[in-house]
Amino acid sequence: MKLKVCGMKYVKNIQEVADLQPDYLGFIFYEKSKRNFEGIIPELPKSIKKTGVFVNELPEIVISLVEEYALDAIQLHGDEPVAYISKLKQQLAERRTLFLEENTQIKKKKNRHVVSDKPIEIIKVFGIKDEFNFEILQPYLEFVDYFLFDTKGKERGGNGVSFDWSILAQYPFKKPFFLSGGIGLENLKEVQKIMNSNLPIYALDINSKVEITPGLKNIEEVKIFKNTL
Repeated sequence: MKLKVCGMKYVKNIQEVADLQPDYLGFIFYEKSKRNFEGIIPELPKSIKKTGVFVNELPEIVISLVEEYALDAIQLHGDEPVAYISKLKQQLAERRTLFLEENTQIKKKKNRHVVSDKPIEIIKVFGIKDEFNFEILQPYLEFVDYFLFDTKGKERGGNGVSFDWSILAQYPFKKPFFLSGGIGLENLKEVQKIMNSNLPIYALDINSKVEITPGLKNIEEVKIFKNTL
């Protein structure tokens, strides 16, 4: 089971969380979020995938931030349709191919484009409240690497509220997904229970429930989750 710590904001805290070796660190590029990221990402171990979180953002801006921060994954937290994701994936692939070709012509390594060893992962978020029609996921299966199920609320993530995870028992696909939505120490036993189910849960996504203030993670609480998985 993988661990993603989302809503990172402060350099020292990013470094402290990175020392715990989570699999993903999430950086929110959404101005309306309390955890909107505008800083510098310190150098991280290659094992940690830097994930950019976007909400109905223009593909050109997403690609620009992917390149600026050398992101490994993109989390789409808005109402992005399949056509948007298809176009974005195509543009990302074209840029990656171009940069790899250009790098062969650049002698000095320090001047080369930073290109991920693998294509950018695409994570598509869907909010769940009291019920959910999983059939709406069908058109996305071909274009995303993972789904992420979060609590449907006023905020685009970071609501600190869980949804009824028993709804996931109806999930009909093999596509792996991230489990999110109000995950904290108080419901750790429930988390462990669903982790032991036959659902294709790929990772846990923790955020507001392990914070001291928005964007500032409680290292001891994150450590407990890391040691649990």
